[in-house]
Amino acid sequence: MAQPPLGASGSADEPAGAADDLLSEESEGLADESGSELRSTQIGAGQHAARLDKALADLVPEFSRSYLQQLLVQGLVSLNGKPVTKSATRVKVGDQVVLEMRPTLQSQAFRPEPMHIEVVHEDAHLLVVNKPAGLVVHPAPGNWSGTLLNGLLARDDKALTVPRAGIVHRLDKDTSGLMVVARDRATMDALVALIAERKVQRQYLAMAHGAWSGPKTRTVDAPIGRDPRNRLRMAVVDLALHAGKLARTDIRCLAGTDDGCWVQCTLHTGRTHQIRVHMASLKHPLVGDSLYGGAPLGAMQRQALHAYRLAFVHPVTGQALEFHAPVPEDMRQALSLWGLGYNAP
Repeated sequence: MAQPPLGASGSADEPAGAADDLLSEESEGLADESGSELRSTQIGAGQHAARLDKALADLVPEFSRSYLQQLLVQGLVSLNGKPVTKSATRVKVGDQVVLEMRPTLQSQAFRPEPMHIEVVHEDAHLLVVNKPAGLVVHPAPGNWSGTLLNGLLARDDKALTVPRAGIVHRLDKDTSGLMVVARDRATMDALVALIAERKVQRQYLAMAHGAWSGPKTRTVDAPIGRDPRNRLRMAVVDLALHAGKLARTDIRCLAGTDDGCWVQCTLHTGRTHQIRVHMASLKHPLVGDSLYGGAPLGAMQRQALHAYRLAFVHPVTGQALEFHAPVPEDMRQALSLWGLGYNAP
C-alpha cells in the first residue's frame, strides 16, 4: 500500500459512504530521528537577504512550507554550522544550510501494528469486525497510529494490497459496533457500490436525552453539512445557503422514561455524524455526546451509539449475510440507571 512521501502534506481520502470523525486542524507532526536524512544546500543569489523559511521554500520546493517550518522550530536546520530556529533569520549568498529531514507522522501512518481485533466473520473476500469504542478507524491528524487500519495491516497480508486496508465505511472513534472490510480490490469496489446503492443495511442502538413523544417511528430527512458557526461540528443545513449533502435516518423508539429514550436508528445515507446530528435536531442529543449537547450518564462517558446490526448480500458468493453485535457494557450500565433493558429488536 502506497505511503505518502517524506514530508508530504494532505489527508487521506474518505471512503464512500463514510461516517467518520471530523479532521482537526492539527499539524501533521514529525517522527523521531529514525529514518532521517541530512540535506545540504547553498543560498544562491535569488535568495540573498530573504527570510530563511522563504529561502528554504525556494531551495527545497518538494516539501511544504509548514513542514520546513517544523524543522526550524525543532532545531533541525543549521546555518553555516550553527543551529537556527527563527524563520525570520536573514540569509546571504553563499550561506551553507543543512536540514535534518525527518519523516512526518503522516508518512509513517500506514504501517502494521499488531492489536486485538474482534472478527465476527471472515472468508476469502471480506471481514466483519466489531470495533470497540475509543478505536480510531483510519489515520488522521492527531491519530497517525494505533488505528484499526494499522491493526488490519498487521493481521492480514492481503490488507497491504488494498486501498485503505479494505476499509469501505467508518465509525466515529467513540462509536462501537460492526464494520465490513474488504480483503481484495474487486470485493472492495463491489462493497462501495452496494453502500452507494443503499443495499447495505446498518442499524444502530442509541441512548438519548429527553422523553420521547409522538409516533414511535420517525424519519429525519434533512441535509447535513459543516456547522457554519463551529467548524468542529456538523449540522442540519439549508442547501440554498450552505454546502451539505442529503441525509436520511429512520428512528424508532424502543423504550423510554421521563429522562430519556432507547432508540434504533437505520441509516439510508452515511454522512459524518449523521445519527448524532439528526437526533440533536429532534432535541434528543445522545447521552455522552458533549459535541451536540449530550451529557455523560454513569459509565457512559462517550456518545451512546452502537452499530449493532449489519446486513448485505455477499458481493462474491451472493449469500445473504446478517450480523449482530451485543450491547457494550458501558451502555448496559447506563441503561440500568434508567431502569431499562438492553435487548436489541
